[in-house]
Amino acid sequence: MFNKNYLLILFTTLMFSFFQKVDAKYEKVFFDHSIKNIGNELIDLNQYKGKTVLLVNVASKCGFTKQYTGLQALYNKYKDKGFFVIGVPSNQFGGQEPGSNSEIKDFCETNFNITFPITDKVDVKGDEAHEIYKWAKKNYGNSTVPKWNFHKILINKDGKIQGTFNSFIDPMSDKIIKQIETIL
Repeated sequence: MFNKNYLLILFTTLMFSFFQKVDAKYEKVFFDHSIKNIGNELIDLNQYKGKTVLLVNVASKCGFTKQYTGLQALYNKYKDKGFFVIGVPSNQFGGQEPGSNSEIKDFCETNFNITFPITDKVDVKGDEAHEIYKWAKKNYGNSTVPKWNFHKILINKDGKIQGTFNSFIDPMSDKIIKQIETIL
């Protein structure tokens, strides 16, 4: 028969081992990648090395599209401190980003005065996902895989994932702002 104290210690040890966050073993960091911008020019993400980046999959015809306003406000508030927003258009959720790159660019500039970088329209989940999203999933897990438009991935100055925020979390929420201010 096992001693009750032994079982309690064993159970407690096992329980806490499941809650420990395991640090990812990054072979590459965010800055080791590239992606085309909305004008079809290659963006070397190394230019953001030492900066904080909020990567957001975006769509023009989504109920969350109004978050462009918050994303631009967040960018304006922290850009002088080394913070960037990068919008990544994707048509994988309800066909809510059907336009061409030039239509997306016009929509963002005309309706929301977007000045932060917008990329080429790409897949953000599944086998055809852009390498950045595959990298994120490999290194941080399923919380990086967008479930809908306006999913957010916060990248720290070291090029590693700091955290993720689902579509329902407003860009100007205390939750996001606190995380950004912690790592700026």
